[in-house]
Amino acid sequence: MAENWLSELMDSMQQEEDKIKKGGGEKRVEKEHKKGKMTARERIQFLLDDDTDFHEIGLWAAHEMYEAEGGCPSAGVVTGIGTVSGRSCMLVANDATVKAGAWFPMTAKKNLRAQEIAMENHLPLIYLVDSAGVYLPMQDEIFPDKEHFGRIFRNNAVISAKGIPQIAAIMGSCVAGGAYLPIMSDEALIVEGTGSVFLAGSYLVKAAIGEEIDNETLGGATTHTEISGVTDYKMENDTECLQTIRRLVKNLGPNKTAGFTRHEPNEPEISPEKMMELFPKDRNRPYDVMEVIKGIVDKESFIEYKKGYGQTLMTGYARIDGWSVGIVANQRKVVKSKGGEMQIGGVIYSDSADKAARFIMNCNQKKIPLVFLQDVTGFMIGKRSEHGGIIKDGAKMVNAVANSTVPKITIITGNSYGAGNYAMCGKAYDPRFIYAWPTAQIAVMGGTQAAKVLTQIQVSSLKKKGEELSEEDQAALLEKIKSRYDRQTDVRYAAARLWVDGIIDPKETRKKISNAVDSANQNPEIPEFKTGVLQV
Repeated sequence: MAENWLSELMDSMQQEEDKIKKGGGEKRVEKEHKKGKMTARERIQFLLDDDTDFHEIGLWAAHEMYEAEGGCPSAGVVTGIGTVSGRSCMLVANDATVKAGAWFPMTAKKNLRAQEIAMENHLPLIYLVDSAGVYLPMQDEIFPDKEHFGRIFRNNAVISAKGIPQIAAIMGSCVAGGAYLPIMSDEALIVEGTGSVFLAGSYLVKAAIGEEIDNETLGGATTHTEISGVTDYKMENDTECLQTIRRLVKNLGPNKTAGFTRHEPNEPEISPEKMMELFPKDRNRPYDVMEVIKGIVDKESFIEYKKGYGQTLMTGYARIDGWSVGIVANQRKVVKSKGGEMQIGGVIYSDSADKAARFIMNCNQKKIPLVFLQDVTGFMIGKRSEHGGIIKDGAKMVNAVANSTVPKITIITGNSYGAGNYAMCGKAYDPRFIYAWPTAQIAVMGGTQAAKVLTQIQVSSLKKKGEELSEEDQAALLEKIKSRYDRQTDVRYAAARLWVDGIIDPKETRKKISNAVDSANQNPEIPEFKTGVLQV
């Protein structure tokens, strides 16, 4: 049955995720334990309230990106949202089992994404610092640019100015530029014997100025709590440190919310398992997106907006786990337009774009968060569409998405191609959270189409030079290009580069959206919705 293939795909992904979560491996874990230290994931688990979930962000970051360097599972840092002493917090924990917690380019990008989420949703930040600093062989890819290492410290200052609490615990090494992160936080703890913080370690001090000194005297817990005053609390071990963080969070002042509407939750009309069973394995096969919606929203809560108009996009109001939301979803079944002609599912037509733009404006006016369910192959092309102003109508929708000020949450269930990715709130359009099913593919166009276009270009180029390719050679070239393109459209490729915040089990979609809205509700500030010039 259809459920089996999707469950099997998710099980395969889960096995890979379990491997990623082991970080640098069992030997490195044992080494940390012998020092009296917990691992990054153990520290996070200790911090979390009992019977609460950890919503991890960026688990697949750096997947297969640094193989020449020995790999960097999860970019060497664990990030995500969890409940600490009853408060939703963003947790950032360096994984010292991976290259001693060294910072790779994707480590910086992942940290910046965690800070971005915290800023957008006014979530307190807890940093568990244990890092050897920048991975020097790749320093040119991490040091000077706007989205590199230094941006993190800039964000520390901005986050503090916004009144968002930041608590940092120095639980291992904290070297050079990395020393600024915990000290630019509002409060800093340091663990005696294992925690240290300095701009230059003992070896560099000796090399630079000839001074002989050990690291503990230079920048250990006693030095920074009793002499320099750099840190605020000296902790005996990891356990005391984490317990103190829980107490500090418990004492945080009250936080206002956006006041998003939440009713008593109802279970969905169909089970997540049934929803998965109805989702087709063939990504080109039409299906009714309403079956996906029925497996996510509260039963009998969906109110469809403009049902008979612009039918390749489904829009409507609903409740998800009690939260009131607006839904924009690509309709994948073949439908009839108002003129009677058939419209291809998954393609955005002019009337669909017009409807979506109006609906997005309505949700902004009513302060209702938006949920985008993406399975889109792009905007309709051809003479009829161009003469009908598809670019103009598409621009209206993109304008509305870009200027939307209510929280936007995007779930990519299948295709995410071309400008359809933009119109349906892809990563470039600042969704508060963006997740993907294991079936998702993100690219400028599908692999087969792209391979054919690129093959035609290469064959044409060779013909101009007087060279001919046999049918066998053309087939081999097509397969080579398609293979490369398919690898780049694989959802793991996207997750490795943080184009999505995570690959989620379809059965967890409802829970992820609920947590996203709950997190967004922590920020009481919703700017006024405005649009630029619209060609109507």
